[in-house]
Amino acid sequence: MNIIKLDAIDSTNNYLKSLLNDKCIDDYTIVTAKFQKKGKGQMGGVWESEVSKNLMCSVYLSNSIIKLTDQFIINILVCLAIKKSLNKFNVPQLSVKWPNDIMSGKNKICGILIENIINMNSIQDIIIGIGLNVNQTEYKNLPNAISLKMINGKHYNIDEILFEIINDIKFYYKLLENGKQLQLYKQYKNSLYRINKPSMFRLANKELIPGYIKGVNEYGMLIIQMEDDVEKTFGLKQISLVN
Repeated sequence: MNIIKLDAIDSTNNYLKSLLNDKCIDDYTIVTAKFQKKGKGQMGGVWESEVSKNLMCSVYLSNSIIKLTDQFIINILVCLAIKKSLNKFNVPQLSVKWPNDIMSGKNKICGILIENIINMNSIQDIIIGIGLNVNQTEYKNLPNAISLKMINGKHYNIDEILFEIINDIKFYYKLLENGKQLQLYKQYKNSLYRINKPSMFRLANKELIPGYIKGVNEYGMLIIQMEDDVEKTFGLKQISLVN
């Protein structure tokens, strides 16, 4: 396992992509940073962090088994791996807010950004970006953010947490290699935030609709049971959870 530790960088995902342009790199090459100037979040969002307080890293995987049409399984295995790791550090009420935020109760503790490099209609390389709140205790303008230290009141070794996450990613990737894809989908469904609870959603046109989260389909689209009991599927840019 090759770990590249940086003091400051625009984005660990970008750094890994630049390495790929220059040379071949080994699976589970990891880039960590004490500070990211342009940390990326889902759909162009920004991930902000105090220096040296949180885990900000990117992990590289080459790909030979995941088809382009099945790429959401990467999100699934990473979410399940991080949830498994955080369980070891006694983080309560863990769930996955679709598609790939890790929650503790109603608060966000971790964000994930998967970037797939596609060549000739197949996934060639996978870059897994992880932003985990560890030792930071104040989050300006982020009222729903929480960290391990805020939860358990103690300082954590960030490298120790990173090693647990990498081992658990390897664990779930091995399940995938062994044909356990349906098992992973079932675990992900059972881990979903607000699964089977009455919830409110905002559509792309700003309309608010009530419904129940029932799971995801094979393309990672959210399945929602509407008021008339009809189930509909929505993509990431089509809907967001309000509460």
